[in-house]
Amino acid sequence: MKFITKALLGLGLMASLTSTAALAADAYAPEPVVTAASFYLRGELGWSWLNTENNADSVFLLGGGVGYKFNENLRTDARIDYAGIGNDHHDFGSVLGNVYFDIPTQTVVTPYVGAGIGYGWSDDRGDEESGVTYALMAGVEVNITDNLSADVGYRFRQIISSETYANEALVGLRYGF
Repeated sequence: MKFITKALLGLGLMASLTSTAALAADAYAPEPVVTAASFYLRGELGWSWLNTENNADSVFLLGGGVGYKFNENLRTDARIDYAGIGNDHHDFGSVLGNVYFDIPTQTVVTPYVGAGIGYGWSDDRGDEESGVTYALMAGVEVNITDNLSADVGYRFRQIISSETYANEALVGLRYGF
């Protein structure tokens, strides 16, 4: 009788441990790393105050890109920008990979800071420069709907090997899928 009691107690203990482990595995199942809801497209217009060794000018800016939001605080994007549309004597373009930190506020307004690196080119009245380019950004995102947000920001871009740099004010939209 003692053997049957011990066996039943042992089976009951094993069953409870097994079911607890199975429930724990379900509770801590990893979330998918990549989801379609995390990708976004962005487009921006703005004004750029360009500076080179020989010239200072203010010009219209157009940019766009595609990005991925990893979580509520971290996102990244690849973008192309061109400042100097309609300007025959001064322009500045770049292709950048950027990383942003969104500062959580629990409201529809989310401030952010970011940095990027890539390739840039400039033409100042025939004096062409190109090379590694970096950018520093700060701004505010305002949620309009679940998928659409407005973005107002500031960016500093510079070609590292030259004196070409720009201070830029940007206004744009981001659409998340």
